[in-house]
Amino acid sequence: MRIIGTGSAHPKRTLTNDDLSQMMDTSDAWIRERTGICTRQIITDEELDDLAAEAAQKALDDAGIAASELDYIICSNVVNEYVTPSMASIVEGKIGALCPCVDLNAACTGFIYAMDYAEALLQSGRATNILVMAAEEPTRMVDWNDRSTCVLFGDGAGAMVVTQGDSLKALKVSSKSNTSVLHYKRTLEPTPFITKEERHIPLYMAGQEVFKTAVTCSVSDLMTVLSAAGLSKDDITYYILHQANFRILDYIRHRFGVDSEKLPMNVDKYGNTSSASIPMLLDELNRDGKLKKGDLLAFSAFGAGFTSGACIIEWNK
Repeated sequence: MRIIGTGSAHPKRTLTNDDLSQMMDTSDAWIRERTGICTRQIITDEELDDLAAEAAQKALDDAGIAASELDYIICSNVVNEYVTPSMASIVEGKIGALCPCVDLNAACTGFIYAMDYAEALLQSGRATNILVMAAEEPTRMVDWNDRSTCVLFGDGAGAMVVTQGDSLKALKVSSKSNTSVLHYKRTLEPTPFITKEERHIPLYMAGQEVFKTAVTCSVSDLMTVLSAAGLSKDDITYYILHQANFRILDYIRHRFGVDSEKLPMNVDKYGNTSSASIPMLLDELNRDGKLKKGDLLAFSAFGAGFTSGACIIEWNK
């Protein structure tokens, strides 16, 4: 694949740490020290599918193609108000595309999983232009009385258009079942036959275990894709990692041994936006003019499952 366009969209409401300190027993200093997050954008009166469509349209405009030229739309999404139809199908109608659409859920690793699906379609010759996107509203999953989780998250959408090319150098995705450390469970419609107890459980996160697993998986995945591509860590221009938490990102950087200039972050502005964080950061770098043709970019993400993934792609837009 080759990336030819990027886009992103954010809710209008900025929620600061000081705002949160008025709602619960926390403070700006407490949140910054543990997460590096200062603000996050959260959904109020917006619809997530509108944000997704905005990000998609921006990516199409940046690519210089029309929605009618898309052969497939793949959307990573963990949760939204629609169980069905898929977010991808809703976006298809909003942007005026006419192509197959599918959602996938690999938690915060979902965008890299979506890239893996797109690469398979491009390799098979079944598609030429694919919209790969992520739209997330994790603020709808947390208990807003639990300061250990609700301070971490923000909402948003990111997208990119890919076409046939030889820019993808290596990609790896994996999963190892471990639902206990990170999960969110909601109740379903009752039936006359259900006898088991069902209850809604807001997002639960065993912080220390998630921290250790995220760092281990990210470092291992990055080493794997570097080896597969025949590259060294110094060959990479930017490491674009899932923006989960400053402390996780900084620890990965130290473990991996790369300069801070190579690991851009925007978690301080947007918080953890789940699988949307990588395409949102990619779009920010693109629009700020920080990406040059030939730059090598390494993506890495980790999430509930426990899923993880990494890839190396050359910027040839």
